[in-house]
Amino acid sequence: MNTNPKKQRIVFCDFDGTITKQETFVAMLSRFVPDKMKEFGRKLSQKQVTLREGVKGVVESIPSRDYPAVVEFIKDREIREGFYDFLLFLKAEEVPFVVISGGLRDSVKTRLAPFSDYIAGIFAPEIDSSGEYLRVVSAFEEGDELLAKVRVMELFKFEESIVIGDGITDHKIALASSVVLARDRLAQFMKQADREYILWDDFNDIREILQNLWHKTEKDDKVGNPSP
Repeated sequence: MNTNPKKQRIVFCDFDGTITKQETFVAMLSRFVPDKMKEFGRKLSQKQVTLREGVKGVVESIPSRDYPAVVEFIKDREIREGFYDFLLFLKAEEVPFVVISGGLRDSVKTRLAPFSDYIAGIFAPEIDSSGEYLRVVSAFEEGDELLAKVRVMELFKFEESIVIGDGITDHKIALASSVVLARDRLAQFMKQADREYILWDDFNDIREILQNLWHKTEKDDKVGNPSP
């Protein structure tokens, strides 16, 4: 008889450049307000603005009449390989999957609508389009972050957290997580910080990595605690 309870795990995943193949949020801003986006890039590189200030300023320069097109922009953006099978794997393992994005919630929700039954939550800044220009509303705005991902993480109870990401907005939550699956700029950051992480290319990789990691751990637990 196995008396070891299943470990309470949860997966937190970035959206832009992680679930999607490309950085859809940056592409959207460059499409609708290219001049503001260039100005933001220059100011950010010169450390004249924080990421939070810059993104908020750029988004809030978009006329509200363009918001339906902003949401639609992401609708057909390509999802990284293996995503659906990965969600099926998590469901079978009874592990919740939570999306935390610095992009716009309506856009993220629209693109992930086909997978909604497998997603425990989507957290991203909201948009108020009632005025002439868009207004960003974020319940988790803090310091230099438009959406503080660690604060979202703290809403959940778990014994082991798995973070999947690729960029600068994933730095803090990666440092607070049990297991980090990183690529691109997040992988560079973790390496520079001398912190453990696992490289990945698509969700087929992630599924295999977690399957091996979790089932190896459970097997080791059984060896250490033999059933009577």
